[in-house]
Amino acid sequence: MSPIPRYHSRLRQTPAERRAESHPLTWRLREDGRRVTLDDYLAGDGYAAVREVLGEGTPETVIATMKAANVRGRGGAGFSAGTKWSLTLTGDDLPRGYLVCNADEMEPGTFKDRVLMEQLPHLLIEGMILGGFANRSRQGYIFLRGEYREAARALARALEEARDADWLGPDIAGSGFDFDIALHTGAGRYICGEETALISSLEGHRANPRAKPPFPGQSGAWGKPTVVNNVETLCNVPGVMRHGADWYQALSGSLSEDGGTKLYGVSGRVARPGLWELPMGTPAGELLERAGGLSDGRRLKAWLPGGASTGFLLPEHLSLALDFDTIGDAGSRLGTGLLTVVPDDQPMVPLLRNLEAFFARESCGWCTPCRDGLPWTVRLLAALERGEGEPGDVTLLEDLARDLGPGRTFCAHAPGAAMPLASALAHFRDEFTAGIAPSRTPRAVGEEG
Repeated sequence: MSPIPRYHSRLRQTPAERRAESHPLTWRLREDGRRVTLDDYLAGDGYAAVREVLGEGTPETVIATMKAANVRGRGGAGFSAGTKWSLTLTGDDLPRGYLVCNADEMEPGTFKDRVLMEQLPHLLIEGMILGGFANRSRQGYIFLRGEYREAARALARALEEARDADWLGPDIAGSGFDFDIALHTGAGRYICGEETALISSLEGHRANPRAKPPFPGQSGAWGKPTVVNNVETLCNVPGVMRHGADWYQALSGSLSEDGGTKLYGVSGRVARPGLWELPMGTPAGELLERAGGLSDGRRLKAWLPGGASTGFLLPEHLSLALDFDTIGDAGSRLGTGLLTVVPDDQPMVPLLRNLEAFFARESCGWCTPCRDGLPWTVRLLAALERGEGEPGDVTLLEDLARDLGPGRTFCAHAPGAAMPLASALAHFRDEFTAGIAPSRTPRAVGEEG
């Protein structure tokens, strides 16, 4: 497996890694960490999948292969990409829709998509061409986080190279298929990670989520069928179409029923923070070992499996496979698959106050539980952090975490914010109750701390 320079560490490969002839994401990377140019990419069989699929395949065969490979969305939800594509509204009497790449990577602790776009932009472009063909789209958009300026430069240059070489535009590879991609830079809103809020922003409106149904696959951008996929998800498509579903499934071997590899990462107080492409289902403990364990003799207190909107797990969970279902059964979510470690000397209350302040600030304010509930959690946590909490505050936080949960708000923003709060209260309740001042009386409903 070729390394991701600056983030990847050269460590002993696992048996599952040795079984794979190549990995679908990182095997074409240059050793010096620079952007892979079009010439570099073509030398590694780049765009071969596009030539083959557009020459001999059909949208139906692409979707069937994606389903058989069990490519699940790498943006956090884990929904089958092939199934998502199969639900797109199509028909000769319908206007052509859009394929949108969600590159608004703002999940705290996550940086995998940035590395792919900065160093392997042509892999993303090839995946989007194949996705556009499968969904009968003629126009794609990359919705990029505004702060990712280096990624914007790499993508803009790669798009220019692809057009000059006729990999984008009319009649790609002489196939008769027309497809182009526009780069759209966002203004820096976490809520744009939600696909319908992203579509609203792409159209030039305020980034508010939309009611579903209709789902974007039926009525999305400008009222047309629209498919939204994460960067890493789309980067898996060329490998699947080039080598087949069985090859992709074999990459994860017996570790997981989810196919392929995953870009996993570790951040926090570890010896070697980094990013690795490993078989899906790699145990969390192995990933922590690759990061060199915690730094300066610290011990692990808890960890987030994939960004701030996932639930805390404990050291005894390190043996779990890092896949969608296993982590879900443990009461959390795989999310983006980039672990954030919490050392034993880190108090949980200020940590949660910081996380919830982020979620409160990034709320679009569309629905009441999110708009009012999240700032309320911040005020309560701040009071507990100062040692000025009142009796009942911890129970009130538990009630708020429940009321912000799934099915009670317009989109998944508030449930994502509630998951780390609820899990921290469950595992470390004593740290929260320690912030209650002995002489205080119960707080009146709605009273600020």
